[in-house]
Amino acid sequence: MTDPTLTTGAVALPDWALIHAHGPDAATFLQGQLTQDVLTLAPGAARLAGYCSPKGRLLASMVVWRDGGDGFYLACSADVREATLKRLKMFVLRAKCTLEADATPLAGVLGAAPAGSLALGPGRALHFGLPSGAEAAAEDWAWAEVASGVPRIVAACADQFVPQMVNFELVGGVSFQKGCYPGQEVVARSQYRGTTKRRLALVRSTAPLTPAAEVFAADDPDQPAGMVVLAASRAGAHTAQVALKLAALAQPLRCGDAVLTVQPLPYAIAEED
Repeated sequence: MTDPTLTTGAVALPDWALIHAHGPDAATFLQGQLTQDVLTLAPGAARLAGYCSPKGRLLASMVVWRDGGDGFYLACSADVREATLKRLKMFVLRAKCTLEADATPLAGVLGAAPAGSLALGPGRALHFGLPSGAEAAAEDWAWAEVASGVPRIVAACADQFVPQMVNFELVGGVSFQKGCYPGQEVVARSQYRGTTKRRLALVRSTAPLTPAAEVFAADDPDQPAGMVVLAASRAGAHTAQVALKLAALAQPLRCGDAVLTVQPLPYAIAEED
């Protein structure tokens, strides 16, 4: 359910941007590059996907959907689009796939979404273009995005996290049944050998936070225990997603002068993690 204290309606998302991949080989090309299975993606449906370095670190996260033909739209953080597009183009080689930036604006929708919107979870959706009607507050969308527990990789945090460190596989961003992609061996090893020592946590903060800011735990104040992934503020309150060491979850936490308090996630993490 949407938080009843948030405004509902659509809001422009200038911090999101689109890549368009199209051509006869677009599906097979993306299948070999992303953490998600795009070959089985149905028209009108959207899936989370990640683009990793060979070391299995997320360079970008994205929402992927079919364009109605032989191509796909990839919606990612605007500040990673250029680097992501450049890197993807390096590997196209002889594949019949054209990759280009798309200037179509994106809107976020809180509450009931208009036809054609792409559901991102309860009460949240992406819309291609800005629909008419009620307008939501930008800070409310940002707050809801953080509270969803679904990470969005921004430039400051690119190449920092294996998907499991930010719960990306728990929110449907990784397929373990598809074929290889850059970093796949590292991601699979983290999954099946239980080597994940960090998880994404939601926190409330006594001050605004910024992505890539380091978080420290009381039991080891000289060594970072985590890193801010995404943050938001509204009505004098502050929240953030933090990739946090599991051992620090029960510790008093600080980020600079801000005191952090861990909040419940909207989904479960297995006890063995």
